[in-house]
Amino acid sequence: MSQFDKDDIDDMGLLKLDVLGVRMQSTLAYTLREIKRIHGPRAASAGNLPLDATYVKPDGTIELDAIPHDDEPTFVAIRTAHTLGMFQIESPGQRELIGKMQPDEYNDLIADISLFRPGPMKGNMVAPFLDAKHGFTQPDYLHPSFRYFLQDSYGVVIYHEHILRILHETMGVTLAEADELRRSMEKATSSIEAAFRARTKANIDPTTGARKFTDRDIDRIWEVLKGFGSFGFCKAHGAAFALPTYQSAWLKTHYPAEFIAGLLTHDPGMYPRRLLLSEARRLGVPILPLDVNASVDEYRVERLPGGTLGVRLSLRDVHGISEPEIVRLLAGQPYSGITDVYIRARPSKALMQRLALVGALDSLSADTE
Repeated sequence: MSQFDKDDIDDMGLLKLDVLGVRMQSTLAYTLREIKRIHGPRAASAGNLPLDATYVKPDGTIELDAIPHDDEPTFVAIRTAHTLGMFQIESPGQRELIGKMQPDEYNDLIADISLFRPGPMKGNMVAPFLDAKHGFTQPDYLHPSFRYFLQDSYGVVIYHEHILRILHETMGVTLAEADELRRSMEKATSSIEAAFRARTKANIDPTTGARKFTDRDIDRIWEVLKGFGSFGFCKAHGAAFALPTYQSAWLKTHYPAEFIAGLLTHDPGMYPRRLLLSEARRLGVPILPLDVNASVDEYRVERLPGGTLGVRLSLRDVHGISEPEIVRLLAGQPYSGITDVYIRARPSKALMQRLALVGALDSLSADTE
């Protein structure tokens, strides 16, 4: 194994990747498996989806990367701010921002994730975005030539890509050169300012022969560029995070029981299980008690009489249970009685008591003779 400084790697032109483990990906995969297991060919109708939806395969497999990004029921659910379990937008602060923003399209999710950072919050970038989005103020594009790339953020400079476009339009540099300038601005602001002002003043509109940017334009634009250093966020980064955000919201909206089972099994978020169980009840998803014959080592979806779907608690919820004990309990299912559990699963006395206390033995007869 070799170690290199990240800046040296950058100077060498090598690609640097940050590889992170995201438990939400496991949650999404588990949810899809439960949908297929429970519904099979009826997956589309079970989720109130179009029966001819191409992203739902005949066997119930859902191609999550192919779902439409303009699903109105999903955005309705997001706008309620009941976002517990939704990737990146479940924290108290995010729920407040979601409530104020009221996202109605995918680009809003990208902006939300990009704005909810210390820099933009301190740099007063959130309020202008919200005011312009909701029509309280007119977007300020800094210059008419910036309108085409600042429309998606209502005139607020949020992303690194915005800075690249601004430098391209003002100084006439390529986007690659603009990116180098953006990086240099964090270290040598004064020299970049001099070059920016000189080249922008020399930028002539070919149709009129006049300067394209006035001195006032240059002053306003530079203030935005100068203050961007600690605030900016790469839009591609925001879009990458917005994808599982939307996918998790879509699954929670259309398949709440299966999604809750995935959340409880993989625990991807910031909240304890008791709050996830409360959210399940709010959604009308019954939580089924521990049962030594029905519970497994995961939270599983079960179909109840009448067709309602519930989530069965996992054997892992039993305090102090070990992996070998779980394996033995699963291998012996089903059991005919309490004595049968004790003989074949060989639980410790303490585990047997806990199984009784949590009600996992309630469905069994006390006497197998």
